[in-house]
Amino acid sequence: MADAAPPQQVGGCVETVPSGALRPALKETFPARGLSGYAATLTVVVEHGKGETVLARGLEFQSQSEAAKTLKGAGFHLPNQDGGAAAQLTVGAPDPATPDRAKTILDLPLLVLPAEPGRHTLTLPPLPIAVSRASGEIATVCTSSHSIVVEDPIASTPDAKPLPNPPPRPQREEWTALKRGLMYAAMGIAAGALLAYAIWWYRRRPKPVPPPPPPRPAWEVAIEKLDEVRHAGLLEVGRFGEYFDRVNDVIRSYLGARYGFDGLESTTDETLTALSKAQLQGISYPELVAFLRECDLVKFANMVPSTEECSRALEAGERIVRSTTPHLAPLRAAAAVEEPKGGAV
Repeated sequence: MADAAPPQQVGGCVETVPSGALRPALKETFPARGLSGYAATLTVVVEHGKGETVLARGLEFQSQSEAAKTLKGAGFHLPNQDGGAAAQLTVGAPDPATPDRAKTILDLPLLVLPAEPGRHTLTLPPLPIAVSRASGEIATVCTSSHSIVVEDPIASTPDAKPLPNPPPRPQREEWTALKRGLMYAAMGIAAGALLAYAIWWYRRRPKPVPPPPPPRPAWEVAIEKLDEVRHAGLLEVGRFGEYFDRVNDVIRSYLGARYGFDGLESTTDETLTALSKAQLQGISYPELVAFLRECDLVKFANMVPSTEECSRALEAGERIVRSTTPHLAPLRAAAAVEEPKGGAV
């Protein structure tokens, strides 16, 4: 790398250009008149190589330099580059005559603050402009001096008086406690709504249907119906056939429910066939045959039973039911087994 050219100082601004590098050209404009307390913008058009970049914060790098002190002493102040009056960079249109060169426009607002009121002519000292080369080297060039005539803002106002303080302006304060309270209230309302919906859904959910009560045992139903026949008063009015027929239906319905067939829709032969396959306990098969045949004679042969025959049929039906009741049959079977032992003793 070639050695850099020795730095040159221009009115407090130190200009440095690396050795072998082409110095960036500057074209500057600055207003000739301004108002005290207002900003005056220095516009600098920097012509530099295509691979070079004008640093927007180059002035801030030298804010504590002699150039910055000279600027302040001349009645100018450089605004904070982080605020709204920072330097603005704009890429200019390329010049077809110099295709290897580029243009960057720098707009630099400067606050004009003369030390004394009244009209003053201030001189803007040279300011440094930093340009970064493609190799990483920094070239610093200085602007020219510019004069500006500064007037007071009320210079054209006859018999000017100091303006009063502006009226107070309301301050906006973020009410953090209210904001947080409203947020928690909204969360609570949402949680309450969800809880209420969950309770409503739980109460409205389909509930399981309770199982139906177990059917009454067939023997209990048969004994109850036989008792109804006994107290129906049919014998007193001479309705013997109906009496006998009701006893027959009760016993047939019971036998079908007890041994698993349709007793009322089955013929006598079908009923006897089903009973011959069942394990009868407590009553003999011939006794059932005799009862059913006698009922057929009354029903189909138009035989008129007597009062005694009706009573015997009812007693025979009760005996059939009680003898085939499940919890009585094992007891009777056990008693039948123990009788021979007792006789032997």
